[in-house]
Amino acid sequence: MKLLLVAPGWPKGRLWGELGFKFPSLSLAAIAAVTPTRWQVELADENIEKIDFSREVDLVALTAMTPQAPRAYRIADEFRKRGIPVIIGGFHASNLPDEALQHADAVVVGEGELVWPRLLADFEKGSLERSYRAAGHLDMAEIPPARREIFTGKKYLFTNTIQTTRGCPFDCEFCSVTAFYGRKYRKRPVDSILQELEILRQKNSFAFFVDDNLVGDRRFALELFDGMRGMNFKWLSHAPIDLAHDPELLRAAGEAGCVGMFVGFESLDEKSLEAMGKVTNRAASYLDDSKSFRDNGIGILGSFVLGYDGDTPEVFGKILSFCEQARLEAAIFPILTPYPGTAVRARLESEGRIVSNNWEDYDMGHVTFRPTRMSPEELQAGHDRLNRSFYSFGSMYRRIFKLHRSVQVFAPMNFGFRSAIRRAEKARSKQQATCSK
Repeated sequence: MKLLLVAPGWPKGRLWGELGFKFPSLSLAAIAAVTPTRWQVELADENIEKIDFSREVDLVALTAMTPQAPRAYRIADEFRKRGIPVIIGGFHASNLPDEALQHADAVVVGEGELVWPRLLADFEKGSLERSYRAAGHLDMAEIPPARREIFTGKKYLFTNTIQTTRGCPFDCEFCSVTAFYGRKYRKRPVDSILQELEILRQKNSFAFFVDDNLVGDRRFALELFDGMRGMNFKWLSHAPIDLAHDPELLRAAGEAGCVGMFVGFESLDEKSLEAMGKVTNRAASYLDDSKSFRDNGIGILGSFVLGYDGDTPEVFGKILSFCEQARLEAAIFPILTPYPGTAVRARLESEGRIVSNNWEDYDMGHVTFRPTRMSPEELQAGHDRLNRSFYSFGSMYRRIFKLHRSVQVFAPMNFGFRSAIRRAEKARSKQQATCSK
């Protein structure tokens, strides 16, 4: 039996579709890991290759984030036209299973590892059900190492991605992680993580922990970092800004090889932080906190959500000024996006403020709701201007050209974002010119 795992491409002309550095889907490698060995498993990633719809396979499985959903549906429809059954899972399908079922033979809701073997057994018996939903959340001790051989021969920047935890104890209004993984913070056994890292080290000295909060459990994180010390990894992950208030843990991360963290600053306004449920953040200490990261050899990829109810057109200049003063090595500036399943979507729907359900625009770069203190056009223009300004040569020079070990990661990242932003703008201008004819 042949299984084809498919990662749909990001829309072209959008930032994430134009980025030159590509990473593999760890979730598909996780599904491959729980697929019985009697199945032959292959991967088709549209972000780096064209999909061959004529290939002979018995079953196709897709995963998609919300902005990828329309393309995932088109791919699914093409395979089904050829008589090939399709399974769809992932964040978007889990929140809108009835929508996904219009394009699939079955939908997997939530974490797929628990139900995937049963789904395949049902398929082999000819008794495939329409929906598969796990009764609970996966015991992290049961997660096998990702089946990374499906990445062989693909043109990825690197394939050393790893997940050690799931779930988040916090409940930020805009976040879809809690709805999918739950609020209980679940950890893999440290020994099994270190064993997997030993395997990864044979391929590359860089690694990316895809965890949404690698340091959510202090004891776990300290044990992991202690075990990694001396492995000579250079790695990145996600952490809250209040990690800066734990000098021992921050130092341990740096000594374990951390060169960068994705950090959600989200806002410079305390009232907005309170409204979004970002309980760990205190804007007053952001500058000192950023310095603490850098003093431990850890650069920051910051994130600032644009368009919250307290934001006015002045917010864009304030954020740029802060980023340069804090010397943030990189940053993204997502527009508040009411993803299906999030609390912010429920609130904006109840207020009648969602103006678009075009899922391709749910890429964090397009306005899909009505802000309160500026127009949608002002929010869009401010977002675009902030991206251009932050990734201008002048700003890049002020922020990253210094003697710091994280430069080896963040300098290429800055140039990559700059190029992607420029390509996206050109594509948008071309599209607008075509529409005006």
